[in-house]
Amino acid sequence: MRGVERGWSRPPASTEAEAVERTRMQVDRLCWTGILLGLAFTMTNVQSFAAAGAAMWSLAWWAAWLLDPMVSLVLLAVLRAEQVTARYGIRTGGWVRGAKWFTLAATYVMNTWEAFTDASAALVVLHSVPPLVVFVAAEAVTDLRDKLSEAARDMAVNADEQAEADIEPPANKRRVSFDEYLSRARSAWRPGMSVTPAWVRQVTGCSRGLSSRLASTLAAEVDGSEVHA
Repeated sequence: MRGVERGWSRPPASTEAEAVERTRMQVDRLCWTGILLGLAFTMTNVQSFAAAGAAMWSLAWWAAWLLDPMVSLVLLAVLRAEQVTARYGIRTGGWVRGAKWFTLAATYVMNTWEAFTDASAALVVLHSVPPLVVFVAAEAVTDLRDKLSEAARDMAVNADEQAEADIEPPANKRRVSFDEYLSRARSAWRPGMSVTPAWVRQVTGCSRGLSSRLASTLAAEVDGSEVHA
């Protein structure tokens, strides 16, 4: 009976973690799709703003199409970089946040300029919605991805710890806490060492799922250390 209980206890935790990971990927893709569609919607308005009445097919008219992709590509690069750094608990500097908000503000102003000059409330609303959706999604996508990834890691850690507990002899069933593992990693770390999940597993003996969290926490504590996948 004991073996049957163990056999049924492990799959649900693993399945739940996989479901959260699938949800994270879906949310990530949907948010990025919304951002790309919003930026694509603003392209014609920005081109019209940049062309400033230039004759169609003229050099100035063609050059005006380059303005929106130039701003959007910089914005997308910053957003993608923020996603990766946030995943490892690394904070970006003021220039990065400034670049993001400058490109977002520039897109909004160029997209709504004609609507404001025409004093049309309907056009202002119409051309404000896509940039504002991009604004909100740009802030939300990183946080949503980070929280869902954390939930998936926690479930994976719980599954690993349960599996380890099932195969350990009764005398060794005392659960090692996160703080104890972190204390072991702190004691083993020396200046110049690179903090990675693999290194944390080596020096602490923790599970694979827990090593990523331990590495992120330790890297945030030590000066000048970075976490590598």
